[in-house]
Amino acid sequence: MKICFVLGTRPEIIKLYSLIKLCKTKKIKHFIIHTGQHNTYLMDKKFFEDFGIVPDYLLKSNKEFLTTTIQKLSKIYLKEKPNYIINQGDTNTVLASSIACNKLNYRKDKNKNRFKLVHVEAGLRSYDRSMPEEINRIVADQLADILLAPTEISKKNLLKENHQESKIFVVGNTICDSIKDNKKKINNKILDKLKLIKKEYFLLTLHRPDMVDNKNSLKRIINYFSKLSKRRGLRIIFPIHPRTQQKIKLFKIKNSDKLQIINPCGYFDFLSLQKYAKAIFTDSGGIQEEACILKTPCLTIRKNTERPETIKVKSNILTGYSLSKINYSLDKIINSKNQWNNPYGKNVSDKILKILIKQYKNVK
Repeated sequence: MKICFVLGTRPEIIKLYSLIKLCKTKKIKHFIIHTGQHNTYLMDKKFFEDFGIVPDYLLKSNKEFLTTTIQKLSKIYLKEKPNYIINQGDTNTVLASSIACNKLNYRKDKNKNRFKLVHVEAGLRSYDRSMPEEINRIVADQLADILLAPTEISKKNLLKENHQESKIFVVGNTICDSIKDNKKKINNKILDKLKLIKKEYFLLTLHRPDMVDNKNSLKRIINYFSKLSKRRGLRIIFPIHPRTQQKIKLFKIKNSDKLQIINPCGYFDFLSLQKYAKAIFTDSGGIQEEACILKTPCLTIRKNTERPETIKVKSNILTGYSLSKINYSLDKIINSKNQWNNPYGKNVSDKILKILIKQYKNVK
């Protein structure tokens, strides 16, 4: 059995880490392709270093990312002939890999090897097709041979879209394994460096285009958090995404200096910042999961979420862009007892690997 891991962004590295590690431990033949979708030190290389991952193939990204990545991946798949191609999540890397695999599987060559496409984190839906990630998720699920859904909610989404139940496996989310594997590395170093007291600061992340690409929206939210910091007497730590930093400069937004802006940090430091924050404000998908697992209240500044499990267990509140709703939700969630259960399972990577081994043996 031979497995190909395709990744290109920080979330993919984080969420596939434990599965890659398990393949190494079990001595299962595998190789890793990095598409270069994220290609700066703080957005990808730092994470490879943290996790001890060395890609076997490192592709260079360019403006025609999708077209060139499909071509390059196709050549590697034909050369390596993996039994399974594993994609994770909803990135453009996932879209490129899914299309490349599909094109090869349906070419006219009768003697071709068929590659099995595996989608980790299948079935997530925000039901907002204005989000590029939503389209990527839908296409990846349509083209996959094995759909690894994190929860029963995700499975129901797939069944509604008429996916064969025999292709769907509810396994949990690999982020649980990544956090568990690195629990000992969650420490006070970053707090000491920033002179933070546990549960006496807020954490903020913003990066989605519908927020940061709109001058008025970005200005409004930065002003809000600047005032919130002063009003609550608590610092707001803002690890800034390169896209957001660029837009703040472009739009000449003031008051951003009232927030404590820091560069994107390594995974272990960021887990520490999340774990010890009083509350997290975010528009990220993955942070909603991590906050839930780490027992830190989360407020999601979006109109929808593909992580409804976090809303259901009350670890997360969806605020939209209403400042009054953010205020109300903050008071509500920080006064809660934080006694929710983790909806994302455990030993997820082990479950995934057992499924792949069983499927491989059945085919043979």
